[in-house]
Amino acid sequence: MVNLPSTPMSAASGWRPVDPPRRPVVFVNPRSGGGKAARAGLAERAREQGIEAVILDPGQDLAALARGAAAGGADALGVAGGDGSLAVVAAVAAAHGIAFACIPAGTRNHFALDLGVDRHDLTGALDAFTAGVERQIDVAEVNGRMFLNNVSLGIYGEAVRQPAYRDAKVRTLLATAEEVLGPSGEAPALRLVDDTGREHRDPAVVLVSNNPYALDARCRTTGLSRSASSSRRSRRPGSEPARRRPRRSCRRWP
Repeated sequence: MVNLPSTPMSAASGWRPVDPPRRPVVFVNPRSGGGKAARAGLAERAREQGIEAVILDPGQDLAALARGAAAGGADALGVAGGDGSLAVVAAVAAAHGIAFACIPAGTRNHFALDLGVDRHDLTGALDAFTAGVERQIDVAEVNGRMFLNNVSLGIYGEAVRQPAYRDAKVRTLLATAEEVLGPSGEAPALRLVDDTGREHRDPAVVLVSNNPYALDARCRTTGLSRSASSSRRSRRPGSEPARRRPRRSCRRWP
């Protein structure tokens, strides 16, 4: 569950008001997004609202911390960080069947944008724990690892793993492509079997997307999310997939 006061409460929207969690826990990455959470004083604001805030130190195992919080009685988990950190904590919330809150403190905040969360209002996003609405969303996985929006494999995936990518994305991507595709390069070993059973060997780039993935903001609709699924499959019986209803023509990948 995440905050957005203008979210429609109709049955069609899938969102419904909920009682505040009794023991919410939010994990704060003070380095994510160039220090957005630290500048906003997010941990302090969370504690003022009765939310347990755990500030992450370098090298800590976020998944283990989230599992420990859930095992200790937390009934809602949130994270102030980038999309990678969100996926880690959301996977734990899904496994324990508890609510998950998205606090957009990363660089791109794709998941927050997809939900309709105000990416410029970090402290306002804490309202998800006190006056939020919730719904179930679909999640997906690659090789047993859960993700929320998309997973990139191949050249782009190799580039993202480089330390220089955060500050020089285009330059790092071009350098990685040249290294991998050059005369002496070696492309990442990939094997893909699509949903028709067709096998693809050694593709240069693979993008696996959970529901339609749009780069144009016009393709997205306003909405919120609760990624508190009890299953880790990409489509669960009885779950409602995220809806995107573009108002006019735009670019998107199914």
